[in-house]
Amino acid sequence: MKKKFLIVVNPVSGGIDKTSFIDVVSDFASNENINIIVYETTMIKDISKIRMLYLKHLPERIIVLGGDGTIKMVAEAIEKYDVILGIVPVGSSNGLAVDLDLMKSLEENLYIAFYNDFIALDTIVLNDQKCFHLSDLGINAELVKNYEKSNLRGKWGYFIQAINTLLDLGDPFTAKITVNGKTIESEARMIVIANSQKYGTGVVINPNGIMNDGLFELVILKRLDLMIFGEIIMGNMTLMPDKIEIISTNKAVITTNYPVSFQIDGEYCDLVTKLEISISPYKIKVAIP
Repeated sequence: MKKKFLIVVNPVSGGIDKTSFIDVVSDFASNENINIIVYETTMIKDISKIRMLYLKHLPERIIVLGGDGTIKMVAEAIEKYDVILGIVPVGSSNGLAVDLDLMKSLEENLYIAFYNDFIALDTIVLNDQKCFHLSDLGINAELVKNYEKSNLRGKWGYFIQAINTLLDLGDPFTAKITVNGKTIESEARMIVIANSQKYGTGVVINPNGIMNDGLFELVILKRLDLMIFGEIIMGNMTLMPDKIEIISTNKAVITTNYPVSFQIDGEYCDLVTKLEISISPYKIKVAIP
């Protein structure tokens, strides 16, 4: 009996037409004697539709053609099921793929996605929403919101929106953080909730990050000027202990003194004043090099 894989494609991620990618995946699967079911996301009940397709066909693997948002969608759909995800990173935001060293050629990625062993990744739960890579409160989330509204993509799009975001910058927020049996208070421009080490730009924001250790890190950036923020966007930041504090934990509560922008895995969510954060009991299997 032929193996059966489900292929989930985000047709608009990264501003790239996926037709040629689907053709290449189809040819690869045919040559490997694997049946595929192709599902293109529509932004309408995708999670439930992906789950239904999984339960109907019980594929051995699910191959994701997209970025962090598409991976998150698929992972939420199958979080309670034992199936391996393969990633072909073709999104606007490919932070998880960067962290997993998956920014390779299409041919290499297909072989990894179809055949390689996996890592069982932790899932962070933030106010009942799932995070598999990096979330944050503050200035970067504000940037993500501005970037989503703009037409210019890529690093330069981020950099231009970084300047616009900084020009509109208000006062820093004050965060009260209950973690590891104590409560601390800190002024901050940004707090990262990190399951991994790097943003999609390649910048190491959390050098202590291990994606399968049952912990996440809170990275508190107390001061953030144009130079430091530019380094974050362009992937060249140097960690400075006097400006950044990192706390490892498996559970935390953050409250802020006013509503602060919040993003998960590169997608803007909302303004929040409270985040309850924990590690999910479910892990996600992802094929790695």
